[in-house]
Amino acid sequence: MGLITETNAQYYAGQQAFVGNGTAGPIITTFNTDLVSSFNNAPTSNFSVLVNNVLLIEGTDYSLTGANTITFLAGSFPAVGASIIVQLNQTAKNNNYGGYEYIKLNDVINNFLVAYVGPGKLIPNVKRTDIMFHAKRGLQEFSYDTLKSIKSQELTIPASLSVIIPQDYVNYVRVSWVDNAGVQRIIYPVNNLTSNPTDLPIQDADGIPTQGGFGQNLQADQALTEERWKNFNLDNLDGRLNMDFENTNVYNYDWWKLAYGERYGLEPQYSQQNGYFSINERLGTFSFSGGLANKLITLQYISDGLAYDADTKVPKLAEEAMYMHIAYGVLSGRANIPEYIINRFKREKSSKLRNAKIRLSNIKLEEFSQVMRGKSKWIKH
Repeated sequence: MGLITETNAQYYAGQQAFVGNGTAGPIITTFNTDLVSSFNNAPTSNFSVLVNNVLLIEGTDYSLTGANTITFLAGSFPAVGASIIVQLNQTAKNNNYGGYEYIKLNDVINNFLVAYVGPGKLIPNVKRTDIMFHAKRGLQEFSYDTLKSIKSQELTIPASLSVIIPQDYVNYVRVSWVDNAGVQRIIYPVNNLTSNPTDLPIQDADGIPTQGGFGQNLQADQALTEERWKNFNLDNLDGRLNMDFENTNVYNYDWWKLAYGERYGLEPQYSQQNGYFSINERLGTFSFSGGLANKLITLQYISDGLAYDADTKVPKLAEEAMYMHIAYGVLSGRANIPEYIINRFKREKSSKLRNAKIRLSNIKLEEFSQVMRGKSKWIKH
């Protein structure tokens, strides 16, 4: 059977049509995206219902009574032959686009039970919960350096020079500010330039931390290190001259004598003017250097693939690697399994993971050739 179950109208327009029969229904949709209702603890409903092009009101004319099941309420039964359209909203349609390149984690578990578990197979029996554990662990490990699971947020840096770490954040990939042309300018980590203290004990005159009524150290409200870094002028660090360069002539002695020797010995990591960021574990924020206030930034980061239900999917290019990860995890945790079998699946797991990385790297011959053409240019003196 074919794997595509949606019609073109369901996929492209987010619509599914039904014909009224004069009763409450119900009607059951077959979108790849599940219907959610604001009446069932969802922030908003992701669909609407129209009868003869008239928009109905959820809770008054119809309700979501089961999994993708819509039931019409008394007084709003569609007439016999009436045109009923279930319409997904734009966000639901966008989430559905491109979904064929993924397989749901639940389907991976079901497929593994069919292919690898049963009488006469290497794994005669195993609990579904064990498979689920290894599948989730595999998805976490793959998300870090194999899968294309990079997320990004577009934010504006406030006057406080801090933005909150995303809820599903695991590690950052890149932080950039966006100029007026839409070009991203990389913001670099502070490395050893400064730090964000995790503890701010208040000291007495002898330098001893003071305690409160319950014996705990009293904490300061603000780190002096962070306050000084926020007010620091980066021109004193990156070698830039604080002057107008519009009409300067670098060959004019009156100009260049002002900067004579200023850049000698400058560290390359500091010779940039895009600014710096750090991760403040005490406050749970990204902190930025002075001069980046009100800048538009893009924060790219990775998650572990398990934060939300919509994340629990595996690219089909890595499906076989996931099966081998689960098989190795199940067999290596069992007693009386010959070591040569465990080693065999360990090699298979590594091999399939390597294949998945190559596939997901998405290197195309034309793109590679274009890069190499730039490497063949003569260097002229």
